Amino acid sequence: MAKPGDIIVGLDIGTTKTLAVVGEVGADGVDITGVGEARSKGLRKGVVVNIESTVTSIKEAVERAGNMAGVEIATVYAGIAGSHVRGVNSHGIVSIANHEVSSDDVERVLDQARRISMPLDRQVIHVLPQDYIVDQQDGVREPVGMSGVRLEARVHLVTAAVASVQNVTKCAERCGLHVAELVLEPLASAEAVLTEDEKEIGVAMVDIGGGTTDVVVYVDGALVHTAVIPLGGMNLTNDIATGLRTPVGEAERIKLRHGCALQSMVDPGDSIEVPGVGGRGARTIARQYLASIAEPRMDELFRLVAKIIHDSGYAELLGAGVVLAGGATLLEGTPELAEQVLGMPIRRGIPMGVGGMVEMVKSPAYATAVGLLKYGATRPAKAEKAAAVGRQLLQPQVPAAVQAAAMDPSNPKLGTKFWEWLREVF
Repeated sequence: MAKPGDIIVGLDIGTTKTLAVVGEVGADGVDITGVGEARSKGLRKGVVVNIESTVTSIKEAVERAGNMAGVEIATVYAGIAGSHVRGVNSHGIVSIANHEVSSDDVERVLDQARRISMPLDRQVIHVLPQDYIVDQQDGVREPVGMSGVRLEARVHLVTAAVASVQNVTKCAERCGLHVAELVLEPLASAEAVLTEDEKEIGVAMVDIGGGTTDVVVYVDGALVHTAVIPLGGMNLTNDIATGLRTPVGEAERIKLRHGCALQSMVDPGDSIEVPGVGGRGARTIARQYLASIAEPRMDELFRLVAKIIHDSGYAELLGAGVVLAGGATLLEGTPELAEQVLGMPIRRGIPMGVGGMVEMVKSPAYATAVGLLKYGATRPAKAEKAAAVGRQLLQPQVPAAVQAAAMDPSNPKLGTKFWEWLREVF
């Protein structure tokens, strides 16, 4: 576990924007001390397609967050998403050494569960335990210390394309950052916006980003299903740009300021001004016409979500309904339309469980970045290692030759060597 005073950084590299959130671990949790945002230009549908542009976005976001927090960022927990991500349930069985379950036995059974057949261009990024079975006694959450001869584990494996994983890591490293761990973005979002009660009762979280929509399902406190839809907020922006014959940038602004996912919620008398393309003059249109473009796209998206939930086999177990996250859910009328299509209780997910500058991240758009922060702070051992690496990278290392010279008071070149080293470092 991270220790009080440790600095944790969550890096959300999205299709439309890159977010960096800095937090300091305190006695009562994580306090947010810095937030940085930059426009993303090097990703498409959550996947890196331009290294240089992505590196530029990461540098801007990290620099802004670091300046606000007053720290130099060296280590991050980075998110990964995209249609290449797959989720599958698996099962492992091992014998229990000494007839009492130890932490080594748990590690062995999880390692056994992750050994599935998959192509060489894919790798496992998460092994998420659902429950354990000790001698046919199922539903065990923490098996260490229990007596038995056979230990089984049911897990949810998350796999990703090797190339995509390497590209995200490469972009961060080219910014001088150490990636402590790559985290599935909807898993991080769930960490920020879902309560433990919701996970126990059964809940689906739908994270609508710029390029993709991620769906995760929790039942009995465990992740049981993950899926990705290659549609997001940018699809709606492009629809608006085409339908209103306006530049994409203006379409995004109009969507955020005047958009509505339900025509029935718009006053028939409302109108908006739409800038033209290529020097053409602005036009005035009814706001309901804008809603007539947004509603079919959002309706299509939620029907795809409904199919995923139905096909997962867990639809009847979602007592807590659906929680919406991601910047695209800020569109007016989105929860109401989702409730109509899905037929379940709906709420917008706001990041919770953090202190400090909470007002700056009080939006579904920050769910992933805050979730990465919380994920990093609760990771056993890895958080301490990440914080240690961060501290180490912030301190210039004195060369052995300079140290040796400094220990020798009779060395006439002591001052020269010291100043040479100072110039090299600074």
